[in-house]
Amino acid sequence: MNPVSGSRPRSPRPARLGVGALIVTLSGALLAPVASSAAPASSTAPEASSATEGWDETAYRGGVDVVEGTDADRKTVTGTVFVDRNRSSAQDRNERGLADVTVSNGRVVTTTDSKGRYELPVEDNMTVFVTQPRGYQVPVDDDNVAQFHYHHLPAGSPKLRYGGLEPTGPVPDELNFPLTASTETRTPEQHCAIGADVQTYNAKEAEYARAGVFADLAERDDYAGCGALFIGDVVGDNLSLFDETRDLTRTLNGPARFLPGNHDLDFDSPARDHNFDTFRAQLGPEYFSYDAGKAHVVALSTIEYPGTTSRYTYGLGERQLEWLRNDIAAVPEDRAIVLAGHSPLLEFWYSDSHRTKQLREIYDILEGREVISLGGHTHMSENLREGDLMAGWKDLLGEDGLPFTHLTVGAVSGHWYAGRQLDAGYPTSVQRDGTPPGVLTLDIKNTEITERYTVRGDDGAHQLSLGLNTPRYRDWFTANRSNVGSAPELAEPLSVSREELAGTWLTTNFWMGSTGSTVQVQVDGGSPVEAERTQQLQGEGVRIGAEWSDPTANLETLPHGGGLVERTMHLWRLELPADLAVGEHTAEVTATDVHGREFTESLTFEVTE
Repeated sequence: MNPVSGSRPRSPRPARLGVGALIVTLSGALLAPVASSAAPASSTAPEASSATEGWDETAYRGGVDVVEGTDADRKTVTGTVFVDRNRSSAQDRNERGLADVTVSNGRVVTTTDSKGRYELPVEDNMTVFVTQPRGYQVPVDDDNVAQFHYHHLPAGSPKLRYGGLEPTGPVPDELNFPLTASTETRTPEQHCAIGADVQTYNAKEAEYARAGVFADLAERDDYAGCGALFIGDVVGDNLSLFDETRDLTRTLNGPARFLPGNHDLDFDSPARDHNFDTFRAQLGPEYFSYDAGKAHVVALSTIEYPGTTSRYTYGLGERQLEWLRNDIAAVPEDRAIVLAGHSPLLEFWYSDSHRTKQLREIYDILEGREVISLGGHTHMSENLREGDLMAGWKDLLGEDGLPFTHLTVGAVSGHWYAGRQLDAGYPTSVQRDGTPPGVLTLDIKNTEITERYTVRGDDGAHQLSLGLNTPRYRDWFTANRSNVGSAPELAEPLSVSREELAGTWLTTNFWMGSTGSTVQVQVDGGSPVEAERTQQLQGEGVRIGAEWSDPTANLETLPHGGGLVERTMHLWRLELPADLAVGEHTAEVTATDVHGREFTESLTFEVTE
């Protein structure tokens, strides 16, 4: 028997390098860093480990039990899913098989019998994996990477720069999947951490990630059940950095899972079937599913690369689509489905071009289900709700709009680790929609899912940035929009003359704002006035330009680097009263999200003669 598990030595958890957040202070400028603490776990959450003890001591470490075979002509692979009471990764006589667990070869989906046995047809290049059932957890290796799969590629990968898969030889005589009982995955309250686009191009950027989002996750203890899912572009083309990624996941307090993005490809692969061989060898299957609480998480591989040009497309391929259809068919109707892919199914920013090819088939498969869709790829944050509609979607959706919530997850790397260096150990890296880098968490209770975005280095309290869009700012932006990273500073951005008040908006970039959110503004303690959202998502086109831009973000990125923020689906604005007196004024802004949570920030500005 050969339990496949990690063998890298464990290293001590790194000390917290510092905390910081890009927030809007009373001056309205993007500053860094401020002290903050990790958001506490819910008082009703499952028993959780602390960052200093618990998970690291009690994590179920092990691997899949592979009983090597000699028959190269075997047509089926068989094995047992069992409860590994002594955590040895091998089934002992007193360890029972587990019935009704889903196992797949990446196309066919089957469930185990009363003794935990399964049988699947063999394909030449396949990954066999178990879907972690509720109330149980698969083992993790020494780097906290979940172990629930076995790659079968008899001759190994073709010659690849980064190695790919070693030859596996004949089909195993048995392929057994150990599980341990878990209160963390049993409880109906789950917290699923979602990281998009870690995308490190070198070891220095890996340290930025360590000091930022991974340091935040290392301080949290609420995701031991659902774990952390990293949804593609784990690295930036240099696949040797997967080893650095594993160093990062050692710091986590829960299992890590990965799906591939367009920068995780073996670009020298001669065939599509081997595009992600190095990713598979280092991190796991291209696509898979797992259960936590009453949520069924489906991780998809949405990048297709033909191998003849540098271009890639967004799609699942027929084999994966068949698996998705079979996987969802095996999920009880009373479960919420979290559908994650690297590229979003649809999005606002590229609403007329970026879309998954089999979108209609995916919607049909999920019809009637409680679903939330996740994507990354674009390095920005979008919160699109059921019924939202852009002009570029009408050919697919008609006038009905989106069938369920689609979230684009802000990147761990932000705008590719660009911008001003902060004392906290990473750059500002403001993204193209004005959102700072961070991590998304899905808070799930039964089948109700609430999303929250935690800005890197912050405890989750800061959810918006405030600024002034003045005529003087718009002139500066127009003159410098092509000079990101080298533009001159705009002097006194929070100062406006009386004659320009009528053309000045107070702007609120509500990073997780959506249809159903509201933004109210009180100037100098007056009555609250509701601000207007710049994109209503009622079938209009994307509004682009200085008047639709986020001044607070651009005041940081145009001089120092980061994204050009000239369109976003979560910006609100309110024209300032034209009769404001000369002098200093304060605006208090309260943003309320679709779930009824309120966030308040203040902005102080000056009116001059």
